[in-house]
Amino acid sequence: MRSEMMNDQAAGLRKLLARSASQVITVIGARDGLGATSIVTNLASVFARAGKNVLVLDENISHDNVANTLAMRPRYDLLQAVRGDKTWQEVLLQGLGGPSVLPLARAMQALPTLDNRERERLLELLLAAANDKDVVLVDAARDGHSMCASLSGEEPLLLVLHATPASITESYALLKQMATYNGRQAFDIVVNKVGNEQEALTVFDNIAQVASRHLQVRLEYMGYIPVDEKQQRATQLCRPVVDAFPSAASALSMREIAQGLLRTPDASEQVQDKLSGVMQRLIRLPQSRSVGVRLHAARQLGPNSGLAVLT
Repeated sequence: MRSEMMNDQAAGLRKLLARSASQVITVIGARDGLGATSIVTNLASVFARAGKNVLVLDENISHDNVANTLAMRPRYDLLQAVRGDKTWQEVLLQGLGGPSVLPLARAMQALPTLDNRERERLLELLLAAANDKDVVLVDAARDGHSMCASLSGEEPLLLVLHATPASITESYALLKQMATYNGRQAFDIVVNKVGNEQEALTVFDNIAQVASRHLQVRLEYMGYIPVDEKQQRATQLCRPVVDAFPSAASALSMREIAQGLLRTPDASEQVQDKLSGVMQRLIRLPQSRSVGVRLHAARQLGPNSGLAVLT
């Protein structure tokens, strides 16, 4: 029975991804503090200013999620709509002239415990919210526990990392987790908060070589975001840097990354073939898995790789 329910869920999500938008882009970091949420808010603004109808699915429950970063002050979560206490329209947050944000962290966390009727209701609500959108951006939950990222199929998945040893090791662990347990074979990479592009390319080349050798996955370099005090100031203002300081170096980099993502071929046909069984694998994973993955990642990176090793 549980297997049948998971298959029904995957089928419904295939319909969502195939029908709801011309493009679904998931953005994820191995942990908080790497800038994934900031990149989501900026990409959403760039797409909206380009005339796209944009929806952000906010899977993060922490205070530094998309809604709070933009000072939208969410009062509800999609789980309340699933249970009939609210409508999805009441849950949806709408910025003035910008993207809309749908808080769904609690709904995705509760997914394994929802009964069949509630799962169907969740899919109906997601499909309704995303029905007329050109782009759906997902700010995925951190620490390798994102339902959305695991269900993203071959749609673009943007992994954000820093040049620090700890970030590189954690990011490689996440790559391994998603390649091993979710079957993902391709990742887009953005290196955040570096001094220049040469530094970013060095980080990317190192992790791409290790990932190709040990995981047989393909990484694509999408760009870098330089260290920029204007971006920090924009965060304090609760605004994307592309809006607050459009000529800042970080804003220019965000626009280049957005253009690169929109050039990525639409993968909706592949999504229908890739998602079956992904939810089942995710639900079966034990809580202790992430520790084992990180330790294995450290051993694979090795002391001479130029990358960090966990101790």
